[in-house]
Amino acid sequence: MFKWWVLLALYLTQGLPHGFFAQAMPALLRQQGMSLEAIGLMSLVSLPWVLKFLWAPLLDHYQPLKRLTLGHITGHIRKTWIITANASAAIVLVLIAATPLEVWVNQAAVGFAVFMLLLTTFVVTQDIATDALAVENITAQQRGLGNSLQVAGYRIGMVIGGGALLAVFAQLGWQGTLWALALMMILGLLPLWYWQPKAVVVNQQPILQHWLGFFSLPGATAWLLLLITYKVGDAFGTSMIRPHLVDLGMSLTEFATLLGVWGTLAGLAGAVMGGLLLKILPRITALVSFLALEALAIGSYALLTSLDNSLIYSLIVFEHIAGGMATVALFTVMMDRCRDASAGSDYALQSCLVVLSTLIASSVAGFSAASIGYANHYLVAALLCLIGMIFIVINKTSWLKQT
Repeated sequence: MFKWWVLLALYLTQGLPHGFFAQAMPALLRQQGMSLEAIGLMSLVSLPWVLKFLWAPLLDHYQPLKRLTLGHITGHIRKTWIITANASAAIVLVLIAATPLEVWVNQAAVGFAVFMLLLTTFVVTQDIATDALAVENITAQQRGLGNSLQVAGYRIGMVIGGGALLAVFAQLGWQGTLWALALMMILGLLPLWYWQPKAVVVNQQPILQHWLGFFSLPGATAWLLLLITYKVGDAFGTSMIRPHLVDLGMSLTEFATLLGVWGTLAGLAGAVMGGLLLKILPRITALVSFLALEALAIGSYALLTSLDNSLIYSLIVFEHIAGGMATVALFTVMMDRCRDASAGSDYALQSCLVVLSTLIASSVAGFSAASIGYANHYLVAALLCLIGMIFIVINKTSWLKQT
């Protein structure tokens, strides 16, 4: 039972800095006079999430601080990586806090971007090790629940980092807010410190063989195509809902309540529902049915033609529930595909493919909505969801371990 609290705390900790810097920071930077172009370029500090497969094998090979005696973490490669990466991220936050925000923006924007890139790298490294820890300590039957906690914990962390901390920013100031964020990241490590997970054998295979070995698994091509296509329709469709609502005349206050509160709660509910259903449904059934539900939800956005609050709230809640369920199903089967001796690198490689495909889909979504209109755009997005379903049905026997 204690392991669930450990994983929840670790995934929540990951969401804290992302929530603050991805959601709250653009508004703060704009207040300081940073140009829209520069704010947009700041999103490039998220690149480590796409490139983490490059150093993920190192986490299966080497143990930091190996020669030191550090109480409960001594000798366990996953705990050592997680605590080292998380503590390093907290230190970077303190260093960023030492310089006022206006100085970063007006005199040292490049330096700020470098520190942000470093912070993201440490958070991503913690994510790689945490995913490996989850794969190694959760049975196949428990992975639905485990991924529910992953999605739920990360979303809660984003709400705290992007909502609660922004709400008290005026009282705490720039330095106090970042110190509070760093403190919460350290506190999130306490459950892990006292938990003894399953011991793992460090993989001595050459790093290149990690990737080649994964691509040599049965049904690798079909599986990689599924990873690339499963969330494309979701990213392509949902990236346009925010500008659509603005164009319909929704106020910023209503916007924050709708997506920040109702959307988040619906996403949490969907993650929990998906995890519970994965305990009784075969993997193939869950993947297909949850994605079909998501296609229906995204296609339903085509009904938004006016500022009808009851319809808008209903569709947003429906889509976030469906999205949470589909995400948990995909993450669960990604765990099933991980090999025992290289869980960190295998999961990281798969998640990078998912992130990369969704980033590309989001980047071109605006061109689609501008050329064919919002309604037709959502219908195209729903059709893109069906492509992922086709790969599931056609190739199910070649790549699916758990049926």
